[in-house]
Amino acid sequence: MRSMLFVPGDSPRKFEKASEGKADALIIDLEDSVVTEKKDEARKLTLAMLKGRRGSHQLYVRVNALDTGMTLADLAAVMPGAPDGIVLPKSRGGDDVQQVALWLDAFEAAAGITLGSTRIVCVATETAGSIFGLGTYKDCSPRLAGLMWGAEDLSASLGATEKASGGLFHSPYRLARDLCLMAAAAAEVAPIDTVYTDIDNLAGLEQETRAARRDGFSAKALIHPKHVDIVNAAFAPTDAERTWAEKVIAAFADNPNSGTLRLDGMMIDKPHLRAAKKILGLP
Repeated sequence: MRSMLFVPGDSPRKFEKASEGKADALIIDLEDSVVTEKKDEARKLTLAMLKGRRGSHQLYVRVNALDTGMTLADLAAVMPGAPDGIVLPKSRGGDDVQQVALWLDAFEAAAGITLGSTRIVCVATETAGSIFGLGTYKDCSPRLAGLMWGAEDLSASLGATEKASGGLFHSPYRLARDLCLMAAAAAEVAPIDTVYTDIDNLAGLEQETRAARRDGFSAKALIHPKHVDIVNAAFAPTDAERTWAEKVIAAFADNPNSGTLRLDGMMIDKPHLRAAKKILGLP
């Protein structure tokens, strides 16, 4: 999964348009893009979107944060539509995942959905306190599928006046990004890069996405359909990377009892083999 496109939960028109694109996943949003007065309507519309799904997109639903008191009502409304996953905003750590997982157990049983099949992705850096919970996601739940970092709400939590300048995040946001990446790696789940908000700056989007892939992120969240193709292309392996990966895998296949090998004048070992398999999407 490379691209996760947010779609407002109260807009079937935007959902229809997004469904025509090539995003790997659509996140139907019940949180920030829906005002309080329209939450109930958005829940009903979201259920209809889930039941009317078409194409190969994975469908996630971003529910409201646990501290709003609305999460349980969100889940009750949308789980009959069997979403592929839930996005939990303002997550504070593994305990929040366990709470949502417990509710999902009940909703899956009630709806006849395979137990444990609904995944959870957490937006894990939206408050100052959440940074200190990043180490608690490892082994918290088999449902956990990814950790996404976010800068918009974190800025408000910090009381900051600016997040970035010259296309580069300031240090508090780089710290949150890097810690989220490491937390996801430690938990063995997908690290997901934050949205790019300068909608018409496509060159900047490509640059940021390539930097995310370089550092180890495997996907990016998006807020506009025209970002999808750029992000998908930026996360795709280059021809040179594919060639290298195939050579590494072949070298170890030819020498199954060797821990280190010489390839094109360079020493390679098992971490290189794992990296090669990741490039090719192999287990």
